[in-house]
Amino acid sequence: MTSVASETVPAGGVVHADEPIVRLRHPGRWVAAGVLVVLLAMLVHFVATAPKLRLDLVAGYLFEQSILSGLLVTLELTVVAMALGVLLGTVLAIMRLSANPLLRGAAGAYVWLFRGTPILVQLLFWFFLGTVLPKISLGIPFGPQWVEWGTNTVITQFTAAILGLGLNEAAYMAEIVRAGIKSVDPGQTEAAHALGMNPVTTYRRVVLPQAARLIVPPTANETISMLKLTSLVLVIGLPELTTTAQLIYGRNFQQIPLLIVASIWYLVLTTLLTLLQSRIERRTNRGTVPLRARKRVRFAMGADR
Repeated sequence: MTSVASETVPAGGVVHADEPIVRLRHPGRWVAAGVLVVLLAMLVHFVATAPKLRLDLVAGYLFEQSILSGLLVTLELTVVAMALGVLLGTVLAIMRLSANPLLRGAAGAYVWLFRGTPILVQLLFWFFLGTVLPKISLGIPFGPQWVEWGTNTVITQFTAAILGLGLNEAAYMAEIVRAGIKSVDPGQTEAAHALGMNPVTTYRRVVLPQAARLIVPPTANETISMLKLTSLVLVIGLPELTTTAQLIYGRNFQQIPLLIVASIWYLVLTTLLTLLQSRIERRTNRGTVPLRARKRVRFAMGADR
């Protein structure tokens, strides 16, 4: 097994161990660091000396009851919409990988439609659906109807928000899950079928657990994006965090302090979700050896000669 020299071999091929190693100088790093320090000092000075920021108002409204109620609605929207998006997206991904052309076409059309139209338009569409479809009925197609409800009674503000956010998210999750499934070696599926597993059991117990390593990171990023996308339900008047802040500054005309309050809560939630993402990724990657570790093992065993 060969040893790795700690010094770089000069052009002449002679290494003098007693010569000191001269490190490269990086003046650009010091200049960049100085600029960043100055900018940070300017920001701190502005925040500390700008009376119109009303930091006292920010602190007063940070735990105000209506703000906390809006925060709870934001969390509910994020959890429910992401659950709908993940479940429906997984079904769509399996449909897109199906050998049945009708299933592939239907799933492809869904992804094309919901990824090709703005989410803001979709939210407004579901909220105003009652103007073109006054009743929602249950019965035999083109035949007698057994039960019917008013559309505006069924599709409330919260329901419209869930439909707009969740159905749109399903289109993106379908592509994420499809990419994860395609990364699994087809031999795994063939082996599962050889053992007598049906397609559903194969996906649930063989394919999806292996695809999770590639599915989890982008899904976590989508969850963080969904948390911020919930602010768009402001257009249908649902009192989530941003809408609540807007309602308050509509009364007291303190726009910036209330927007700072909303931003602080979004940053707190995003940070918590990021930490949760790291824990989940470590758990899903448990049992895999990182690339650097594999190289060290190969070197120790004499493979890198």
